[in-house]
Amino acid sequence: MQILFMGTPDFAAAMLEALVKGGYDVIGAVSQPDKPKGRGHRLMPTEVKLTAEKYNIPVYQPDTLKNMSFKNTLDELDPDMIVVAAYGKLLPDYVIDHPRFGCINVHPSMLPRYRGAAPVQRAVLNGDKKTAACIMRMDHGLDTGDIILSEETEIGEYETSGQLFDRMKPICGRLLCEAVKRIENGTAEYRKQPEDGVVYASKIEKNEAVIDWSRSADEISKLICGMNPYPLAMTSYKGAALKIAEAVKTDGSGSPGEILGMVKGKGLCVACGSGALFLKNVQFAGSKRMNVEDYARGHEIETGVRLGE
Repeated sequence: MQILFMGTPDFAAAMLEALVKGGYDVIGAVSQPDKPKGRGHRLMPTEVKLTAEKYNIPVYQPDTLKNMSFKNTLDELDPDMIVVAAYGKLLPDYVIDHPRFGCINVHPSMLPRYRGAAPVQRAVLNGDKKTAACIMRMDHGLDTGDIILSEETEIGEYETSGQLFDRMKPICGRLLCEAVKRIENGTAEYRKQPEDGVVYASKIEKNEAVIDWSRSADEISKLICGMNPYPLAMTSYKGAALKIAEAVKTDGSGSPGEILGMVKGKGLCVACGSGALFLKNVQFAGSKRMNVEDYARGHEIETGVRLGE
């Protein structure tokens, strides 16, 4: 079984590593092109590229898969199976139809809920109590293929998108290796996705991270968790940017966004549309991300000021 892997970020790199450590023959890794990052705009390799190079796996980074542009390379590699995890681009028909054992996709959601680009973040943002790791046989729709294996997991009350991604990596990696084994030995079973309950998980946009303090403490808490680690929930303090990485719910009342005061050992209390939040980990303008009490030791945070104004 010769496998061509396709993926880009750290979650995908974990799936590639699971295949390698599972003893599978990965003949190549396809990843998005390197992108400029940081102030110097230096080209940085993708996490999948770094992992592939660690195991001496050839790396391919086509600018596009459209117009049969990758077909010659695909024909030369001639993989028995293609495994896809967070590649970041839709696969054309000629790629999906090429391998004799098909293309399988690692998708961290309870399909058909959260088809699309941001299933983990949307589950956290929407306050879902659980999600799932899914291994799916790809077809020509957007995450519409038959389910091969799935395993549910609960989402913690204050679990961030980053924490959930990290916790799901070993679950998804284990299921992926099991699915490949079953496909190879002919024991895989395929379950069609139900027609009801379809929800699309669109890409996270930065403007979604802006906090509306008129919303409930519970809703804002989910926003803060869902936007961590990127782009982080955003508001302002006296007109300057303020990012919030961690907060917990508490009782309290005041004008939405009003700073009610600092409570030692708990954080900065801020009123919401209903209830309040203790802000715990923040990034004020001109400062690095830190515990809010550490920040307050060197900076005055005025009680009564309304965040977001």
